[in-house]
Parts: sequence; C-alpha cells; structure tokens
Amino acid sequence: MAMIELKKLVKSYGRTDIIHGIDLEIKDGEFVVFVGPSGCGKSTTLRMIAGLEEVSGGEICIGGTLVNDMDPKERNIAMVFQNYAIYPHMSVRQNIAFGLYTAKMSRQDKDKRVSEAAETLGLTQYLDRRPAALSGGQRQRVAIGRAMVRSPSAFLFDEPLSNLDAQLRAQMRIEIKALHQRLGTTIVYVTHDQVEAMTMADRIVVMNGGHILQAGAPMDLYENPVDVFTARFIGSPSMNIVQGREGADGITSDPGGNLKLGIRPQDLLVNQPVPDPVLTLSGPVTVVEPLGHETLVHFQAAGQTVIGTAPGGQAPAVGSQVTAALPRGRLYTFDATSEKSLGRK
Repeated sequence: MAMIELKKLVKSYGRTDIIHGIDLEIKDGEFVVFVGPSGCGKSTTLRMIAGLEEVSGGEICIGGTLVNDMDPKERNIAMVFQNYAIYPHMSVRQNIAFGLYTAKMSRQDKDKRVSEAAETLGLTQYLDRRPAALSGGQRQRVAIGRAMVRSPSAFLFDEPLSNLDAQLRAQMRIEIKALHQRLGTTIVYVTHDQVEAMTMADRIVVMNGGHILQAGAPMDLYENPVDVFTARFIGSPSMNIVQGREGADGITSDPGGNLKLGIRPQDLLVNQPVPDPVLTLSGPVTVVEPLGHETLVHFQAAGQTVIGTAPGGQAPAVGSQVTAALPRGRLYTFDATSEKSLGRK
C-alpha cells in the first residue's frame, strides 16, 4: 500500500494546458474516486499516475518516492481498464497468471497467488474456461485478478464498469467496494457516474476543465457543494437551479435575481404539507416518473422545468397544477455571477 501525492501537476499538449497545476494527497489505503464530465482531465490524471502519460509539470510521488521519470512497471501500481484487456485465447488461469509474467517467483508461488486471487473474486470454478464463456462481470473480475496477483501498492481503475449493464454495474460496485475493504489497498478510481462515486468512495474528487473543484467525503459534497457545478454533478436526479433573490418577504424565484437557488428534487415536496417552507413553486405537470417508493414530478415553474417528489402511488396527472414546498434548511444559495456557494437557508 502507498500514499499518492500530486503536487502542482500539469499536463500540456503543445501550448494547451489540459491539467492546471492540481494538488491532491491520497492517503495510504484510501478509496478515492475522480468524477467529472468527459474531457475534464480525470482519465489523463490517472494515466499520469500510472506512467502512461508524461508529466508536463509538477510532481507525482507514490509511497514517498518521486515517480515522474519511472516506467509504469517500476511504480508498483496495477491498472484495470474499461475494456478488460484480457486475452481471449488464454484460460482464466492463464490470464490472471499473466500479471506475474515477469515476476521472479517459483511456479508454486505463482500458482498460489492465482488460486488466492481466484478464490477472493469467486472465479475458482472458472479457472479453466476461456473469457468467451464468461459474463461481462466475470471478465472484469479476471482483469482485477490479474492486477491483484502482483500485490501492487495501489490499484488504478479507469471507468471499469461502463461496458456493463445496469444490474451488473450495481453488483460490481458492491464487489469492488468489498474487495477494497478486504485488501485495504489504495484505490484511485475514475468514473463519470456519480452514483458509482457516491456508493464506493471514501473521498470524491470533482474535476472540471482540468481543475479540482472540490474533494471530500461523499455526503460532505452532497450536503455542502462549493459551487453550482459540483452541486448539480453530485446527486441523482440533478439539483434544480433557478434564479432568485432575497428580500423583505424572504427568498423568491426571480429570473433577474442575484442568486441561484439550488433545490434537490428529493427535498421539493409536491402536494404535501410543509410547515413554514423556505420556498414554494407552482405550475403544470409535464412528466411523471413513478419509481415505486416515490414519484418524480416534472413541472413548469420559475420559467423552467423543475423536478420534485411525491409519495409512491400518488402521481399527479400530466397537465394538472401542483404546488411544491421546500423545508427550511434545504435551500442551497449561490452567487448568480460567480456561482460560488453562499450557504443554505
């Protein structure tokens, strides 16, 4: 295991900076997830840590050692890719053992490591099968097993679940998190899926435009986003953002206001009693999404579509007028110009 430090890290292509001098310390044994939209720099950062991209400026230290000029194989890290990168002509056993191809170990020790990895990942009964006979989730486990047998200081995951269907993604999220809890190895994980980030990470790093906007525990980012971008990126469905202002009569929606008001759909209660709400919005229903335990209600208010929540089985009719109320303490306020957080009301 190892701590990973990024110090004023820069990546440039020609005169264009892609990563703008970011600083981050990843603790020994920590599970850190980088999230952000496509092109934000998260995969580039991961590839620089792995040694697959050259560093243009700043430093990367792994376990206290500067690794800027080290080859990937010298960094004692293991990377798991989106496309698995396993060999179709080899058995599961051979694919996992390939991670030890250059290791100076006895055949007996190699076999032991392969067996232990297979048992940990639930692959023992599949060791003699070819990848074509496995499901997508099992293939991803083979790729993880090949990384595990090397006993790396850190695992790097680059969107490893994006090729799986929804049910398999949910299953693999649990398996990777459980694996981390058993092994305690440092994990750096890149995804565009904030649900993966929220459910797996010890700490989430939100990136945009080659900058780190905020880093913190999942619920800290959810409850205390520093800006509009982070507020909308963390949480599903995405936070509603409407223009507003604060006056003598309290906070109201106003297209010309000096505030941006952040409202999580789960907090905006449709046609439900809320004592002394901080904000009320009304308008016609455009779309209804029944989810069983709750119903997401899309309606027109404040000159745009907003999403609120009604109890399951109480879906209002499309076209009907609804009133949605927000309890005090659940309204996020941001400066309309800088989009930086002004706290909650």
